[in-house]
Amino acid sequence: MPAHWSLDDIDWDRFDPSKVDPELLKLVKAASLVEHNGGEYTDFLCKVFDGDQAFLTEVRRWGVEEVQHGKALAKWATLADPSFDFDSAFKRFVEGYRPFEEGATSSKRGSRTGELVARCIVETGTSSYYTAISKQAEEPVLAQICKKIAADEFRHYKLFYDHMRRYQKLEGLGRFGRFRVALGRLGETEDDELAYAFYVANTDPATAYDRVRDARNYTSRAFRQYGKEHVMKAAAMMLKAIGVPSNGHLAKAIGNMGWMFLRRRAQTG
Repeated sequence: MPAHWSLDDIDWDRFDPSKVDPELLKLVKAASLVEHNGGEYTDFLCKVFDGDQAFLTEVRRWGVEEVQHGKALAKWATLADPSFDFDSAFKRFVEGYRPFEEGATSSKRGSRTGELVARCIVETGTSSYYTAISKQAEEPVLAQICKKIAADEFRHYKLFYDHMRRYQKLEGLGRFGRFRVALGRLGETEDDELAYAFYVANTDPATAYDRVRDARNYTSRAFRQYGKEHVMKAAAMMLKAIGVPSNGHLAKAIGNMGWMFLRRRAQTG
């Protein structure tokens, strides 16, 4: 199944080691593990949406693109730090972090609509995150990669949003139900996935994983990448998924609160 772009489209010969930010490098290493694990999420969604062949075709394409993101980020990280052993790190990551209960075939969000709302929230976060990094990165190849990934994530948001609207009409999940799912998924940004990925990618295996320490190490770096415009855009996308107008006073208020929260967390970890 063809991907939207390939690693051959990246201008690798423009890589400039003098412009690598060591703190961004740590984030990229972690992101490469999470993105490359897209195959596991694809398998899960195929179980949840079994029988919906039109959607499954698009989900499988989505999964291919997610894995490709991981490959691109891993290649860049290896250029920036030749000692980074991606294959070994990824093996440790998937052995230590399991996003789904074994044998799960239904969404913990309670419905297919709820699962798609959750996916919209994830794509909201990733599209804003990679947009922010593409603006922050001085190293030109990383900026190019993140710009391409961000564009993919915006398309992925639309993919899940369009199918969420379709299922919402069938299942009738109202705004409050969608809000609860969105709020729950936002809370899961504090779970183990990103903290553990950061730990595996950047810490000697002899040092034990510490969720509080490693989550702080991740968030203090990741949240510093955002500008206010990225947070405001994310707030609008989140409200759209819930079914609330995304260009009014509520969106502005939520965006401002989100910006203050991120600034505080970036300073304190």
